[in-house]
Amino acid sequence: MAGFLARLFGTQTKAAATARRAPLVAFHQPGPGFFTQRHGTGLIRSGYHHNAIAYRCVRLVAETAATIGWTILIDGEERRDHAIEALLARPNARESGPELMEALYGHLLLSGNAYCEVVTARERPVALHVLRPDRVRILEGPDGWPIAYEYQAGARAARLALEAGAPSPVLHLRLFDPLDDHYGFAPLAAAQMALEMHEAASRWNKALLDNSARPSGALVYGAQDNLSEEQFDRLKEELESAFQGAGNAGRPILLEGGLDWKPLSLSPKDMDFMEARAGAAREIALAFGVPPLLLGLPGDNTHANYAEANRAFWRTTILPLVQRTQGAMAHWLQPYFKERIRFEPDLDRIEALAGEREALWRRVSAADFLGEDEKREAVGYGRRARPAEKTAG
Repeated sequence: MAGFLARLFGTQTKAAATARRAPLVAFHQPGPGFFTQRHGTGLIRSGYHHNAIAYRCVRLVAETAATIGWTILIDGEERRDHAIEALLARPNARESGPELMEALYGHLLLSGNAYCEVVTARERPVALHVLRPDRVRILEGPDGWPIAYEYQAGARAARLALEAGAPSPVLHLRLFDPLDDHYGFAPLAAAQMALEMHEAASRWNKALLDNSARPSGALVYGAQDNLSEEQFDRLKEELESAFQGAGNAGRPILLEGGLDWKPLSLSPKDMDFMEARAGAAREIALAFGVPPLLLGLPGDNTHANYAEANRAFWRTTILPLVQRTQGAMAHWLQPYFKERIRFEPDLDRIEALAGEREALWRRVSAADFLGEDEKREAVGYGRRARPAEKTAG
């Protein structure tokens, strides 16, 4: 305590040692932060289950990305009667295609990793299942490359081996982490500091409201006689145990024996906790790539700005996420089929991009120097199949 007062008031060590005899008796500050869960399931419980901003960001990105239709291109041509279309529409008996993709995107945002297992019959994929990242462990070989995935569920552990020359039984999506060879880095982990600030400000405000919104301060001893060592230690212990920390913020103090209360900290209005919470919320949204306007956070909430923010959300967050997932999925399932497989997002059904698509169609339609097949490719469709090719297919 004396060392703290010495640093606070710039006094020497000898002067600090006599600080107990000065009128200033105790200095009250908030305690340490509460956010201690920083990895794995603990981080998800603290940052996703208990934070409305992170929860909404994950739901918004995952659900929006899962609604995008997939255009299936077989050997460069759009097909709607291929076996892979049925697999993506009904990946397993419990989930539809959008449900599986939502879970896949959600795990990727929360853990930085997403795993999908394929079930085969007669060397053909018949089902897809999403695996929980917290239950998956990558097993390395002597050279450091993965040789298998181990999935732990209760007391049972399943080993999914990676055999040379054989298709991988597991699709592993990961977000780039320069310090890890096998596991990705989650946006939720990047937003830890903002999550702490947002939660701490929320708890502090609630504690102030619960305790009549009285700010902290200092106790000044105004009597002529100084406090004894026993009185000083007892007062210090009571302050630390009963009035320190966010949970005890603003609790009323019973003053007696010449003690007087002098507020030292700024009031909640001056400290502007609401603005601090809004700033932290914007940082959380930034980590997930969600414009703050889409979350209802304070800002330029006009119709024009909202439309621009929604378009930017699709272009900078949703479409890159979907396209990288489609590319990885096609590469993963390709060994099971002889035809060349490719997936593309169906942009025509995205209302936020309708203006851009309309302008593209208008420009392509006016290009007289392009043939019909070239125009189809320019707007994202494959070449039209010829009658002979249809018969051969």
